[in-house]
Amino acid sequence: MQIRKLVVSLHRNSEKSDAQMAESVDALVSNTSRFTPVPVRPRLWVLKREAKVSLFFLFADFHNHRTMSKETMQHIKEQVAALPHSPGVYQFVDKNNTIIYVGKAKDLKRRVSSYFVESRDHSAKVIVMVRQVVDIRHIVVDTEQDALLLENSLIKSLQPRYNILLKDDKTYPWIVLRREPFPRVESTRQLLRDGSQYFGPYSSVSMQRSILEFIRDVIPLRTCKLNLSATSIKAGKYRTCLQYHIGNCKAPCVGYQSEEEYAESIDLVKSILKGDLRPVREWLEREMMRAAEELRFEIAEQYKQRLKALSEYQSRSVIVSSKIVDSDVFSLLRDDDVAYCNFVSIRHGSIVAVQTIRLKPGVETTDEELLSRAIVHIVESMNITLSREVIVPMMPSAAILFDGVTFTIPKRGEKSDLLEFSLRSARIYRAEIHKNMEIKNPERHTERLMEAMRKELHLAKQPRHIECFDNSNLQGTNPVASCVVFRDGKPSKREYRHFNVKSVEGPDDFASMREIVHRRYSRLLDEGAELPDLIIVDGGKGQLSSAYAILKELGIENRVPIVGLAKRLEEVYYPDDPTPYYLSRMGEPLKVICHIRDEAHRFGITFHRQKRDKSFIDSELSHIPGIGDKSLTTLLRHFKTVRAVREASREQLTEVVGTKRAEAIINYFGGGDEQK
Repeated sequence: MQIRKLVVSLHRNSEKSDAQMAESVDALVSNTSRFTPVPVRPRLWVLKREAKVSLFFLFADFHNHRTMSKETMQHIKEQVAALPHSPGVYQFVDKNNTIIYVGKAKDLKRRVSSYFVESRDHSAKVIVMVRQVVDIRHIVVDTEQDALLLENSLIKSLQPRYNILLKDDKTYPWIVLRREPFPRVESTRQLLRDGSQYFGPYSSVSMQRSILEFIRDVIPLRTCKLNLSATSIKAGKYRTCLQYHIGNCKAPCVGYQSEEEYAESIDLVKSILKGDLRPVREWLEREMMRAAEELRFEIAEQYKQRLKALSEYQSRSVIVSSKIVDSDVFSLLRDDDVAYCNFVSIRHGSIVAVQTIRLKPGVETTDEELLSRAIVHIVESMNITLSREVIVPMMPSAAILFDGVTFTIPKRGEKSDLLEFSLRSARIYRAEIHKNMEIKNPERHTERLMEAMRKELHLAKQPRHIECFDNSNLQGTNPVASCVVFRDGKPSKREYRHFNVKSVEGPDDFASMREIVHRRYSRLLDEGAELPDLIIVDGGKGQLSSAYAILKELGIENRVPIVGLAKRLEEVYYPDDPTPYYLSRMGEPLKVICHIRDEAHRFGITFHRQKRDKSFIDSELSHIPGIGDKSLTTLLRHFKTVRAVREASREQLTEVVGTKRAEAIINYFGGGDEQK
């Protein structure tokens, strides 16, 4: 009867929208008792309630709901694969280019991918929503708190269909310093333009309360609502209250505290709210230790909790600003053949829109001209009106055409933070484009990357085959070297090589580099093997000069280019040039070079540790005549330590390695016939 009731209800509700149908199903299922899997109609199965009752292919018969096309599924799959493991906000877009859902995530990739994995935890409403998704947008932020604040702003401005809409207009709490004589420090949810100073917002009310309590515990401030004008105080209208007698206030209402002294306390509050916590932290730690020494452990615990609240406190967020009301931000990121422009819209102090577009620069097009084109394109395509203030990294070439708009190029402060946020969003968008290109067209991605490296390093041809050398030793002991090979920007681990340094004694990295480079390329020349397109030496001018001298000796200095990497990753040295060349920190070539360097370092360090550990363990037993590697391994497996081998009896040793080897071990350790 229950299943029949469910089917009949679904038929009756078949005229409703997807969301209404989903809500009806959830309501029916929640009121239905346990039942086993029963085929109600083709492609409709109701599972046990213990499995949280998932309804698969719900609208195949009842609502003619179409599933996601193969092209859309492939597009979504590529977008999810390109998502970063970072906190941020994601948006689901339907076929009408309408945002139907906004969500936040601590890890964007894990959270978004969970929607597209079949799970019994998905409600019918989620299943319906996911089937309508044709595109995914996202915004990366620094912290989970910023993601929460940005989600709040976007839900209020966009009002997506599948979100629980914040219709009560509830906002996040702020801390306000009132504009009045002897200012009060209070909590508020109303951001008014009344001349008061606002700090925040705070994503957690408990965190805000902890900060307020901390300020009030440390700094004596008034909490009353009295009008403390100079006339009222002088007239003696007020008298001291309980807060004065318990030490929480210095009674400015009766003239016990001057306005100058109170202002000094307010300055300290401002420094705390702006994030300058070092003096207060030192004071708290000092008081905590003093309370502990005096055995006042409850007081010490209170100071400890305040320190914890300070550590978790975030002085301000770039997502919501109390100073910037309405503004637009444009940033520009340019490559050789393409440029990216990011647009951020701020309304009422909150970010309400983020968009990135790609542009094809023309011949000899300047950045200023590109920025002007991008602003015009975004304004026309999004059908928006620019705010009175527009934050930009440079002055657009056609700035005069934008009537009533003031362009600002910030150097520091919140506006500079917003510009950096916009630029970071553009970089993330570019990285996703490159990652998608690598997935869809690996050959094109490799060609673009190799050409970028050729231009950045000023090479005659693309460095398809790169070899990197690194030395490793511990104060001259166990000297080793590593050679890693990269092909098309990716490690070719089967071609990695280890080297034991043979002709060098002591910590001489230059001599070690000469030996290894000579051994490597003299062998390749003898075998007629392929030479690399680029050699990278992990070291500065000294090691580069040593390696280059060997290439000259072998006569291949003009056939193979060589560079040296200094300790600062962006510094590259060339032979016979004492001045380093600085690579672009934002470009992909630096990332590839850093990857090569890190891999050479890892490979060399691993080999050095293995050799060093083996020498430490084998240092004594390996010198015993007749004890080889196999016997040594057997002894250590059985006795665990060299000391245990030394103290073992003749019978114990004979049982493990035989009579002859046992006799050799006893004689080596000086036991002779006296050892039992």
